[in-house]
Amino acid sequence: EVRLVESGGGLVQAGGSLTLACQVSGVRFDDHTIGWFRQAPGKEREGISCISGSDSTTYVASSFKGRVTLSSDNFANTVYLQLSRLKPEDTATYYCAADSKMERMITAVFGTIGYLEVWGQGTLVTVSS
Repeated sequence: EVRLVESGGGLVQAGGSLTLACQVSGVRFDDHTIGWFRQAPGKEREGISCISGSDSTTYVASSFKGRVTLSSDNFANTVYLQLSRLKPEDTATYYCAADSKMERMITAVFGTIGYLEVWGQGTLVTVSS
């Protein structure tokens, strides 16, 4: 069974940072691209960043550049999203997703989120002012 499990969400103060984790199981990690997305209340889901499981190349959506660091631990099949200089508008449910086709994931992160093979259940981040 393919599973993605996000962790690390919670309540954080504005100006701080947080690190979210996405544990991947049931698929070959290095055959997939893992992406991070978020959905704020009343808003559409948006792409943040993605990383290639094979060579760890990362891609970051322009609105997050300078605030996001994406990394992976291939032995632990885990991808980490670090988001800094948090603002109340970063309050959202954060999701990770996996896809075996990098072009599909990049399209989702930078443009329209279409079909992606696997999604996690999400982890809620609340940023207080």
